[in-house]
Amino acid sequence: MASHRRPKQASRTRVTVLTTAAAAAVALSSQAANAAPSEKPSKDEVKAKVDKLYEEAEQATEKYNGAKEKQETLQKEISTIQDNVARGQEDLNELRDSMGLAAAAQYRTGSIDSSLQLFLSSNPDDYLDKASTADQLSAQQVEQLKKIQDKQRELAQDRAEASDKLKDLAATRTELGSKKKEVQGKLAEAQKLLNSLTAAEKAALAAADARASRSATERVDLGNTAPASGRAMAAFQAAQSKIGSPYVYGASGPSSFDCSGLTSWAFAQAGVSIPRTSQAQANAGTRIYSQSDLKVGDLVIFYGDLHHVAFYAGNGQVLHAPRTGSVVRYESINNMPFQFGVRI
Repeated sequence: MASHRRPKQASRTRVTVLTTAAAAAVALSSQAANAAPSEKPSKDEVKAKVDKLYEEAEQATEKYNGAKEKQETLQKEISTIQDNVARGQEDLNELRDSMGLAAAAQYRTGSIDSSLQLFLSSNPDDYLDKASTADQLSAQQVEQLKKIQDKQRELAQDRAEASDKLKDLAATRTELGSKKKEVQGKLAEAQKLLNSLTAAEKAALAAADARASRSATERVDLGNTAPASGRAMAAFQAAQSKIGSPYVYGASGPSSFDCSGLTSWAFAQAGVSIPRTSQAQANAGTRIYSQSDLKVGDLVIFYGDLHHVAFYAGNGQVLHAPRTGSVVRYESINNMPFQFGVRI
C-alpha cells in the first residue's frame, strides 16, 4: 500500500535567511542603479596632475643624469687603470726575463770555489775581471728582485682598484636603469592622463602651450641687464640659439635638451666645462641669493632639491628647457620656486 506523506516544509530559519539575502540584493541593486557615476576630472585638474608628474619626472631625470655621468667617469678611470696594468705587466715580464737569463748563465758556468777558479785559471788577470763582473751582476740581481717585488705590489693595487671600480660601475648601471624606468613610468602616467581628455580638451591644452612658447620666444623684453662675464654672455647666447628646441630627458644637445643639458652644453660652447647635473651646477660657482643681483648668463637654481636650472636672461626672465612636451624658451623667474643664482 503506497505511503502518502505530506511534503516536508522548509525550516523557518532557512526561509528567514533566504528572504534577508534577497532583500539585501534588491537594496544593493537599487543603490547601484541610483548611484551617480564617478566624476571625470576636468581639463584643469588633469593638467595640474600632469604638471606634477612632469616635475617628478624631471627630478628623476637629474638623478639619471648623475648616474650616467658617474658611469662615464668610472669607465674612463677603469680604462686608464687597465692600461696601466697592461704596461706594468709588460715591465714585470721584462724584469723576470732578464733575471731568468742571468740565472741560466750562472747555471751553465756552475758554482765553483773562487780560490780553485783562480788556481785553475790560465789567465789570473782575466779571472779577476770576471769575478768583479760577477759581483756587480749579483748586486744588479738584488736590485732587479726589488723592482720585481715593487712592480708586483703596484699591479696588485691597480687590479684591486680596478675591481672596486668595476663593482661600482655595475651598481651605477643598475641605478641608471632604475632611474630610466622611473622617468619613463612618470611620463607614461602623464600621457595616460592626457589620453583621457577629449580631442577638444587636448587641442585646448596644446594651443595654450603653443601660445606660451610663442610669447616666451618672440615677445620677451629682456631689458638691459649687464652680463655676468664675457664667457657667461657667450654661453647665454649659445642657449638663445637653441630657442624652440624640444625638451628630451637625458639630452644635452645639440638638437634637444633637458634643463641641465642645455646649460652644460651652452657653457661648453663658450669654452667652459661645468658639471652635468643641476645639483652639481649649484656648487660650480659663487652663489647669489638676491634676484636683484643676478646678471645675464648667471645660472638660476629652482626647487628645494635643486632639480631645475636655467639661465638668467634679464628683466626677471630666465631661459631654460622647462619640461617634457615643451621647448627651450623664456619664462618668468617667479613661475618656479627660486633658490639662488650661481655665477660661473
